[in-house]
Amino acid sequence: MERIANESRKTKETDIEITLNIDGAGTAELNTGIGFFDHMLDGFARHGFFDLKAKCKGDLKVDCHHSIEDVGIVLGKAIKNALGDKKGIRRFGSSIIPMDETLVLCAIDLSGRPYFAFEGEFEHDMVGDMDTQMVREFFYSISYAAGMNLHIKILSGRNDHHKIEAVFKAFGRALDEASSIDKRVTDILSTKGSL
Repeated sequence: MERIANESRKTKETDIEITLNIDGAGTAELNTGIGFFDHMLDGFARHGFFDLKAKCKGDLKVDCHHSIEDVGIVLGKAIKNALGDKKGIRRFGSSIIPMDETLVLCAIDLSGRPYFAFEGEFEHDMVGDMDTQMVREFFYSISYAAGMNLHIKILSGRNDHHKIEAVFKAFGRALDEASSIDKRVTDILSTKGSL
């Protein structure tokens, strides 16, 4: 069974289309209008082995907030829908990623219950054309739209580019592990019988 989802969202602020293949090869076609954000999404897809297509036309004349937040919502929905009933998945995933002086931890439970915890600080307001405050907002949006328990901690680091890139890569690897099919899991990995 293919685990692919096509999701879209159109508001007065953004017009977004996303296609996600959970069982991909790590390819990405990205055009959000925010160069650094595209670079981060590419790292997520490549290191999670997801095929990701994302197009966003947003009100960048205001700032990048609506575009990044809404891409998070749509990507979260795509993750949820691509996983279907979650039968056979490992459910939990975690990753610790070093990037030069930076070390980031990401842990996921595809529980169906949204919760988001983020620990980390950035030195600058912007990296490229992306507001560093939007890192937290993006992953908050994903966790709630996907029904995912998501914890991210920046354990150490100085360079904001490195910190953000490590966060996206760690998220990709943790999600890859959590969404992977395990032949030992013959039903749904929950005492409740559903996720």
